[in-house]
Amino acid sequence: MLNGDVKKEPKLGFYRYLHLKISKNLNTPTIQAINSTLAEDSSLSSLKAKYLQIRAQSEKICAPLQAEDYVVQPIVDVSPPKWHLGHTTWFFEKMLLEPFCKNYKVFHAEYDYVFNSYYESIGKRVLRTNRGNLSRPSVSDVYKYRAHIDQQMSQYLTNQKLTSDEINILEIGLQHEQQHQELLLYDIKYILGTNPLFPAYQNKLTLTEATTTRPLGFLKVAAGNYKIGHQREGFSFDNEHGVHQVYLHDYQIADRLITNQEYLEFITDGGYENFRFWYSEAWEWVKNEQKKAPFHWHLIDGTWHHYTMNGLEPINPTEPVSHVSQFEASAFANWKGMRLPTEFEWEVACQTHQPDIPKSANFVEEGYYRPRVASEGNFQFYGDLWEWTNSAYLPYPYYKTAEGALGEYNGKFMINQMVLRGGSFATPLDHIRPTYRNFFHPHLNWHFTGIRLAKHD
Repeated sequence: MLNGDVKKEPKLGFYRYLHLKISKNLNTPTIQAINSTLAEDSSLSSLKAKYLQIRAQSEKICAPLQAEDYVVQPIVDVSPPKWHLGHTTWFFEKMLLEPFCKNYKVFHAEYDYVFNSYYESIGKRVLRTNRGNLSRPSVSDVYKYRAHIDQQMSQYLTNQKLTSDEINILEIGLQHEQQHQELLLYDIKYILGTNPLFPAYQNKLTLTEATTTRPLGFLKVAAGNYKIGHQREGFSFDNEHGVHQVYLHDYQIADRLITNQEYLEFITDGGYENFRFWYSEAWEWVKNEQKKAPFHWHLIDGTWHHYTMNGLEPINPTEPVSHVSQFEASAFANWKGMRLPTEFEWEVACQTHQPDIPKSANFVEEGYYRPRVASEGNFQFYGDLWEWTNSAYLPYPYYKTAEGALGEYNGKFMINQMVLRGGSFATPLDHIRPTYRNFFHPHLNWHFTGIRLAKHD
């Protein structure tokens, strides 16, 4: 069935179609569970189907890996893929099955300790720096764990009438797994991209990219009071809540992301040698880390190359520059005589000039796994690369921390980090919105990040 042509089955439900689309040629335990469930229940509920589809996507991302790739932890910021698969599974067990399923028995008593990430209210956990030491549980054990929890969750979603609290926790769990799917791609690229052999994650795609990009233009936003925060229907995280007004002066924001060629000009002009473009802390970072270019860039026989999911290849000058830290993005903006937008300027510009996601937006569903050259009519507010802003990650007015472990999800990180907006090529299409607030420390650059400029009008 999985190898059949979906187009020949027009009566398939939407979620079943999604399942067929993402699971073709895979045979992981979750895929087997979905097959079994579909065979037994042709009227699969949308919640249950969404759960199974998202769970299968995590395993699809890991399908190209060798067993050894699952265990590597090159730096503290990178978690082994095996740990991601276990942690997202543990989340559903801990947050839903244990509290809401009568007589539920945990799969393994030690998994609380192994797969708890940062929830102090739940208990002790393996230190983040030691996740790479977890040769046990094995990869096969983790997949057995996933299969078991998926089976239990399928029964739970079939036989139990859910309260609004349970539905909310389920939605957070699904959003949480989608976040980890993006982290998986960050970490897999780091693991393979720092391997001396530079192995490819996927076979080269035949998609032809444009050899030129449009000149950098700017979108105008008029001065005024604007509402900030989530106001639409649908899911949102607590850090988007607290709708409030901000006053913005007239400003202009770039109509696309900065390209590799534009960033190469910064490098060639001595951008990494001139302290005047850098914050003091950033300049210390440049010197201590001996930075000369974005992460994954390598100067080979006088030509700049970068590691991509297709392996090592020469820089495409028209592609948006990626793997830059907030330090680098700010320095580039200073070199250009401009600045990075604040997160409020970014949100208002997005809502003003491109409130809806264009069809040409580049998300994980494309399977391209790299930023695309800016196309006509797409200002690249959505997908391609997360965009650094010049705003610290702080709570909005009226922010309230939830009770219990879920209260640790966002609020405890609102210090010493900077906001990013827009999503990336590793973000699911249904996971992003103009108000979504991502956040990382300003020196980090292993995730899929780019640059958008702003200036006063």
